[in-house]
Amino acid sequence: MLDITPSLFMLQLVTGIALGAIYALLAIGLSLIFGMLTVVNFAHGAFFMVGAFLGVYFLGLTGNFWLSLVIAPLVVGAIGLLAERFLVRPLYGRGIDYPLLLTFGLSYVLIDVVRALFGIEGLQSSTPASLRGAVDLGFGHFPLYRLFLIGATAVVVLALWLFLEKTRYGLIIRAGSRDSEIVRVLGVDISKVWWLVFGLGTAIAGLSGVLAAPTRAVNPEMGIHVLAEAFVVTVVGGMGSLPGAVVAGLLVGIVFSMTALLAPAYAEMSIFVLMALVLLVRPQGFFGKAGALG
Repeated sequence: MLDITPSLFMLQLVTGIALGAIYALLAIGLSLIFGMLTVVNFAHGAFFMVGAFLGVYFLGLTGNFWLSLVIAPLVVGAIGLLAERFLVRPLYGRGIDYPLLLTFGLSYVLIDVVRALFGIEGLQSSTPASLRGAVDLGFGHFPLYRLFLIGATAVVVLALWLFLEKTRYGLIIRAGSRDSEIVRVLGVDISKVWWLVFGLGTAIAGLSGVLAAPTRAVNPEMGIHVLAEAFVVTVVGGMGSLPGAVVAGLLVGIVFSMTALLAPAYAEMSIFVLMALVLLVRPQGFFGKAGALG
Protein backbone atom coordinates (compact mmCIF):
# COMPACT_ATOMS: atom_id res chain seq x y z
CA MET A 1 0.00 0.00 0.00
CA LEU A 2 1.41 3.36 -0.99
CA ASP A 3 2.01 5.88 1.74
CA ILE A 4 0.39 8.91 0.11
CA THR A 5 0.48 11.99 2.31
CA PRO A 6 -1.90 14.92 1.76
CA SER A 7 1.06 17.04 0.60
CA LEU A 8 2.09 14.45 -1.99
CA PHE A 9 -1.51 14.15 -3.17
CA MET A 10 -1.85 17.92 -3.62
CA LEU A 11 1.48 18.22 -5.42
CA GLN A 12 0.48 15.44 -7.80
CA LEU A 13 -2.87 17.12 -8.36
CA VAL A 14 -1.21 20.41 -9.34
CA THR A 15 1.17 18.44 -11.58
CA GLY A 16 -1.89 16.99 -13.32
CA ILE A 17 -3.36 20.46 -13.80
CA ALA A 18 -0.09 21.67 -15.37
CA LEU A 19 -0.06 18.66 -17.71
CA GLY A 20 -3.74 19.23 -18.44
CA ALA A 21 -2.98 22.83 -19.40
CA ILE A 22 -0.87 21.59 -22.33
CA TYR A 23 -3.58 19.10 -23.30
CA ALA A 24 -6.19 21.85 -23.14
CA LEU A 25 -4.18 24.17 -25.41
CA LEU A 26 -3.69 21.38 -27.94
CA ALA A 27 -7.36 20.45 -27.91
CA ILE A 28 -8.47 24.09 -28.20
CA GLY A 29 -6.67 24.43 -31.53
CA LEU A 30 -8.01 21.09 -32.71
CA SER A 31 -11.57 21.92 -31.65
CA LEU A 32 -11.42 25.41 -33.16
CA ILE A 33 -10.54 23.99 -36.58
CA PHE A 34 -13.12 21.21 -36.39
CA GLY A 35 -15.86 23.43 -35.01
CA MET A 36 -15.51 25.94 -37.82
CA LEU A 37 -14.27 23.93 -40.80
CA THR A 38 -15.39 20.39 -39.83
CA VAL A 39 -11.83 19.32 -40.62
CA VAL A 40 -10.29 16.60 -38.47
CA ASN A 41 -6.73 17.91 -38.51
CA PHE A 42 -4.38 14.93 -38.24
CA ALA A 43 -1.41 17.27 -38.74
CA HIS A 44 -2.12 18.99 -35.42
CA GLY A 45 0.51 16.96 -33.57
CA ALA A 46 3.06 17.82 -36.26
CA PHE A 47 2.30 21.54 -35.87
CA PHE A 48 2.83 21.06 -32.12
CA MET A 49 6.20 19.43 -32.87
CA VAL A 50 7.21 22.21 -35.28
CA GLY A 51 6.33 24.78 -32.61
CA ALA A 52 8.55 23.00 -30.08
CA PHE A 53 11.50 22.89 -32.51
CA LEU A 54 11.11 26.51 -33.55
CA GLY A 55 10.79 27.58 -29.93
CA VAL A 56 14.08 25.90 -29.03
CA TYR A 57 15.73 27.17 -32.23
CA PHE A 58 14.70 30.80 -31.74
CA LEU A 59 15.63 30.63 -28.06
CA GLY A 60 19.13 29.53 -29.05
CA LEU A 61 19.26 32.19 -31.76
CA THR A 62 18.02 35.14 -29.69
CA GLY A 63 18.62 34.01 -26.12
CA ASN A 64 15.17 35.41 -25.30
CA PHE A 65 12.45 32.92 -24.30
CA TRP A 66 9.67 35.51 -24.45
CA LEU A 67 10.60 36.48 -27.99
CA SER A 68 10.64 32.84 -29.10
CA LEU A 69 7.26 32.40 -27.40
CA VAL A 70 5.87 35.01 -29.82
CA ILE A 71 7.80 34.26 -33.01
CA ALA A 72 7.46 30.45 -33.11
CA PRO A 73 3.61 30.34 -32.97
CA LEU A 74 3.44 33.05 -35.63
CA VAL A 75 5.65 30.99 -37.95
CA VAL A 76 3.60 27.84 -37.28
CA GLY A 77 0.41 29.81 -37.90
CA ALA A 78 1.85 31.05 -41.23
CA ILE A 79 2.58 27.44 -42.22
CA GLY A 80 -1.01 26.61 -41.30
CA LEU A 81 -2.31 29.44 -43.48
CA LEU A 82 -0.35 28.11 -46.46
CA ALA A 83 -1.55 24.56 -45.79
CA GLU A 84 -5.19 25.64 -45.66
CA ARG A 85 -5.00 27.81 -48.77
CA PHE A 86 -3.20 25.41 -51.07
CA LEU A 87 -3.89 21.94 -49.65
CA VAL A 88 -7.03 21.81 -47.49
CA ARG A 89 -9.25 24.35 -49.26
CA PRO A 90 -9.54 22.45 -52.57
CA LEU A 91 -11.01 19.51 -50.60
CA TYR A 92 -13.91 21.35 -48.98
CA GLY A 93 -17.24 19.78 -49.85
CA ARG A 94 -15.76 16.39 -50.74
CA GLY A 95 -16.49 14.69 -47.44
CA ILE A 96 -14.69 14.58 -44.12
CA ASP A 97 -12.32 11.77 -45.19
CA TYR A 98 -10.44 13.81 -47.79
CA PRO A 99 -8.96 16.54 -45.54
CA LEU A 100 -8.41 13.91 -42.84
CA LEU A 101 -6.21 11.84 -45.15
CA LEU A 102 -4.48 14.93 -46.52
CA THR A 103 -3.57 16.26 -43.06
CA PHE A 104 -2.43 12.77 -42.08
CA GLY A 105 0.01 12.83 -44.99
CA LEU A 106 1.00 16.43 -44.25
CA SER A 107 2.04 15.41 -40.73
CA TYR A 108 4.63 13.00 -42.13
CA VAL A 109 5.87 15.62 -44.58
CA LEU A 110 6.44 18.04 -41.69
CA ILE A 111 8.20 15.33 -39.70
CA ASP A 112 10.57 14.60 -42.58
CA VAL A 113 11.26 18.30 -43.14
CA VAL A 114 12.17 18.73 -39.46
CA ARG A 115 14.39 15.65 -39.62
CA ALA A 116 16.20 17.13 -42.62
CA LEU A 117 16.67 20.52 -40.96
CA PHE A 118 17.43 19.54 -37.35
CA GLY A 119 18.43 15.87 -37.50
CA ILE A 120 16.73 12.74 -36.23
CA GLU A 121 18.04 13.11 -32.67
CA GLY A 122 16.16 16.33 -31.97
CA LEU A 123 17.24 19.35 -29.93
CA GLN A 124 18.21 19.85 -26.30
CA SER A 125 15.72 21.96 -24.38
CA SER A 126 15.85 23.45 -20.90
CA THR A 127 13.72 25.59 -18.65
CA PRO A 128 14.21 29.35 -19.25
CA ALA A 129 16.48 30.90 -16.63
CA SER A 130 13.81 33.37 -15.49
CA LEU A 131 11.36 30.54 -14.78
CA ARG A 132 13.63 28.11 -12.94
CA GLY A 133 13.27 27.22 -9.29
CA ALA A 134 10.29 26.26 -7.18
CA VAL A 135 7.47 28.02 -5.37
CA ASP A 136 6.22 27.13 -1.90
CA LEU A 137 2.48 26.43 -2.25
CA GLY A 138 1.99 25.71 1.43
CA PHE A 139 1.79 21.95 0.98
CA GLY A 140 5.12 21.62 -0.83
CA HIS A 141 7.44 23.20 -3.36
CA PHE A 142 6.32 23.13 -6.97
CA PRO A 143 8.34 24.02 -10.12
CA LEU A 144 7.81 27.63 -11.14
CA TYR A 145 7.72 26.75 -14.84
CA ARG A 146 4.78 24.37 -14.42
CA LEU A 147 2.86 27.09 -12.60
CA PHE A 148 3.68 29.35 -15.53
CA LEU A 149 2.14 26.74 -17.87
CA ILE A 150 -1.12 26.90 -15.93
CA GLY A 151 -1.13 30.71 -15.97
CA ALA A 152 -0.22 30.93 -19.67
CA THR A 153 -3.04 28.56 -20.59
CA ALA A 154 -5.51 30.59 -18.54
CA VAL A 155 -4.41 33.77 -20.36
CA VAL A 156 -4.77 32.15 -23.80
CA VAL A 157 -8.20 30.72 -22.96
CA LEU A 158 -9.40 34.09 -21.65
CA ALA A 159 -8.02 35.95 -24.69
CA LEU A 160 -9.65 33.47 -27.07
CA TRP A 161 -12.98 33.73 -25.22
CA LEU A 162 -12.90 37.53 -25.37
CA PHE A 163 -12.04 37.39 -29.08
CA LEU A 164 -14.86 34.98 -29.92
CA GLU A 165 -17.50 36.53 -27.66
CA LYS A 166 -16.74 40.24 -27.68
CA THR A 167 -15.47 41.09 -31.15
CA ARG A 168 -17.18 41.43 -34.49
CA TYR A 169 -14.86 38.91 -36.08
CA GLY A 170 -15.55 36.46 -33.27
CA LEU A 171 -19.26 36.85 -33.97
CA ILE A 172 -18.66 36.02 -37.64
CA ILE A 173 -16.68 32.91 -36.66
CA ARG A 174 -19.41 31.71 -34.30
CA ALA A 175 -22.09 32.39 -36.87
CA GLY A 176 -20.08 30.66 -39.60
CA SER A 177 -19.68 27.55 -37.46
CA ARG A 178 -23.47 27.28 -37.21
CA ASP A 179 -24.57 28.24 -40.73
CA SER A 180 -21.90 29.22 -43.22
CA GLU A 181 -24.46 29.73 -46.01
CA ILE A 182 -26.25 32.50 -44.13
CA VAL A 183 -22.95 34.21 -43.38
CA ARG A 184 -22.04 34.01 -47.07
CA VAL A 185 -25.40 35.48 -48.06
CA LEU A 186 -24.73 38.41 -45.71
CA GLY A 187 -21.67 39.28 -47.81
CA VAL A 188 -18.91 37.76 -45.69
CA ASP A 189 -16.09 35.96 -47.50
CA ILE A 190 -16.40 32.72 -45.55
CA SER A 191 -13.33 31.20 -47.21
CA LYS A 192 -11.20 33.97 -45.70
CA VAL A 193 -12.74 33.27 -42.29
CA TRP A 194 -11.92 29.56 -42.61
CA TRP A 195 -8.40 30.46 -43.69
CA LEU A 196 -7.77 32.61 -40.62
CA VAL A 197 -9.37 30.10 -38.25
CA PHE A 198 -7.11 27.33 -39.54
CA GLY A 199 -4.10 29.60 -39.08
CA LEU A 200 -5.21 30.49 -35.55
CA GLY A 201 -5.74 26.85 -34.64
CA THR A 202 -2.30 25.83 -35.89
CA ALA A 203 -0.69 28.83 -34.16
CA ILE A 204 -2.20 27.65 -30.86
CA ALA A 205 -0.77 24.18 -31.55
CA GLY A 206 2.63 25.81 -32.14
CA LEU A 207 2.29 27.80 -28.90
CA SER A 208 1.54 24.64 -26.95
CA GLY A 209 4.66 23.07 -28.47
CA VAL A 210 6.84 26.00 -27.38
CA LEU A 211 5.42 25.82 -23.86
CA ALA A 212 5.77 22.04 -23.63
CA ALA A 213 9.36 21.91 -24.98
CA PRO A 214 11.12 22.46 -21.61
CA THR A 215 9.10 19.61 -20.04
CA ARG A 216 9.69 16.85 -22.60
CA ALA A 217 12.10 15.52 -25.22
CA VAL A 218 12.05 17.61 -28.40
CA ASN A 219 12.30 15.18 -31.32
CA PRO A 220 10.59 14.81 -34.71
CA GLU A 221 8.27 12.03 -33.46
CA MET A 222 7.00 13.89 -30.38
CA GLY A 223 3.86 15.04 -32.20
CA ILE A 224 2.70 11.52 -33.08
CA HIS A 225 2.17 10.50 -29.47
CA VAL A 226 0.72 13.82 -28.39
CA LEU A 227 -1.81 13.76 -31.25
CA ALA A 228 -3.46 10.68 -29.75
CA GLU A 229 -3.69 12.45 -26.39
CA ALA A 230 -5.11 15.57 -28.04
CA PHE A 231 -7.82 13.53 -29.74
CA VAL A 232 -8.69 11.84 -26.44
CA VAL A 233 -9.19 15.27 -24.90
CA THR A 234 -11.19 16.51 -27.89
CA VAL A 235 -13.45 13.44 -27.91
CA VAL A 236 -14.00 13.54 -24.13
CA GLY A 237 -14.78 17.27 -24.20
CA GLY A 238 -16.90 17.06 -27.36
CA MET A 239 -15.75 17.58 -30.94
CA GLY A 240 -15.72 21.28 -31.75
CA SER A 241 -16.37 22.46 -28.19
CA LEU A 242 -13.87 24.96 -26.77
CA PRO A 243 -15.21 24.76 -23.16
CA GLY A 244 -15.12 20.98 -23.52
CA ALA A 245 -11.46 21.13 -24.62
CA VAL A 246 -10.50 23.08 -21.49
CA VAL A 247 -12.47 20.92 -19.04
CA ALA A 248 -11.44 17.64 -20.65
CA GLY A 249 -7.80 18.73 -20.96
CA LEU A 250 -7.55 19.42 -17.24
CA LEU A 251 -9.44 16.22 -16.40
CA VAL A 252 -7.21 14.05 -18.61
CA GLY A 253 -4.09 15.64 -17.12
CA ILE A 254 -5.31 14.97 -13.57
CA VAL A 255 -6.32 11.38 -14.37
CA PHE A 256 -2.91 10.68 -15.94
CA SER A 257 -1.02 12.28 -13.06
CA MET A 258 -2.97 10.54 -10.29
CA THR A 259 -2.73 7.17 -12.04
CA ALA A 260 1.02 7.69 -12.39
CA LEU A 261 1.14 8.16 -8.60
CA LEU A 262 -0.99 5.13 -7.73
CA ALA A 263 -0.18 2.71 -10.56
CA PRO A 264 2.55 4.07 -12.89
CA ALA A 265 2.33 1.13 -15.30
CA TYR A 266 -1.26 2.06 -16.16
CA ALA A 267 -0.85 5.82 -16.53
CA GLU A 268 -0.83 5.81 -20.35
CA MET A 269 -3.80 3.47 -20.49
CA SER A 270 -5.83 5.45 -17.97
CA ILE A 271 -6.72 8.31 -20.32
CA PHE A 272 -8.05 5.88 -22.94
CA VAL A 273 -10.10 4.12 -20.26
CA LEU A 274 -11.48 7.53 -19.30
CA MET A 275 -12.41 8.19 -22.93
CA ALA A 276 -14.15 4.82 -23.22
CA LEU A 277 -16.16 5.42 -20.04
CA VAL A 278 -17.24 8.89 -21.15
CA LEU A 279 -18.28 7.63 -24.59
CA LEU A 280 -20.32 4.82 -23.04
CA VAL A 281 -22.31 7.33 -20.99
CA ARG A 282 -22.28 10.30 -23.37
CA PRO A 283 -21.16 9.41 -26.93
CA GLN A 284 -20.87 13.06 -28.01
CA GLY A 285 -18.57 13.96 -25.10
CA PHE A 286 -19.19 16.41 -22.26
CA PHE A 287 -20.10 19.46 -24.34
CA GLY A 288 -20.41 18.03 -27.83
CA LYS A 289 -23.47 17.79 -30.02
CA ALA A 290 -24.82 14.47 -31.21
CA GLY A 291 -24.01 13.82 -34.87
CA ALA A 292 -21.11 16.28 -35.03
CA LEU A 293 -19.29 14.06 -37.45
CA GLY A 294 -22.31 13.36 -39.57
